[in-house]
Amino acid sequence: MTVIKNLCIYCGSSTGNDPSFAAAAERLGALMAKNGVGLVYGGGRVGMMGVIADSVLRGGGRVRGIIPRHLQAKEVGHDKVTELIIVESMHERKNKMSELADAFAVLPGGLGTLDETFEIITWKQLRLHDKPILLIDVDGYWKPLEHLINSIVDRGFAHDDCTKLFTIVPGIDDVFPTLEAMPAPRFGAVPDRT
Repeated sequence: MTVIKNLCIYCGSSTGNDPSFAAAAERLGALMAKNGVGLVYGGGRVGMMGVIADSVLRGGGRVRGIIPRHLQAKEVGHDKVTELIIVESMHERKNKMSELADAFAVLPGGLGTLDETFEIITWKQLRLHDKPILLIDVDGYWKPLEHLINSIVDRGFAHDDCTKLFTIVPGIDDVFPTLEAMPAPRFGAVPDRT
């Protein structure tokens, strides 16, 4: 069984064009606070990032944001979080987020969210960590990615077992039951790669 004290959430810096995306972030934040699970995220106050951080805070939960200095300078950092860690680069941000998290969950987002998702999955494939990774398929958002990965396997660019590096769950209410049912990681945190 995986014990989750801090969950890293990757998600968009906008809320997209479907209200269900922001509603999902709001619900997940409330569940995290209720379950005493801290949020580790990209430190933004805008978009899905802002929605989930505000939701965790409203529920009395802990929020750690990690933001690069250049984004903080553009005033997109969330100044009400429990702890805002300012780093020098996007690489340092991703490393710190992975270091602080016991597991990862991905909500809808854009290119930055895809970048973070692929990197953490690749790190797991390279055995740099063994933490759970969930993609939350809000309104079928991750179905195209699932099809792409299956195509990559079908065309011989990845082994079948790469689909076991992450789990796609249908909705927010599936996140904690799925995480609780997963085995504890066999080895620890991602080593420092900054």
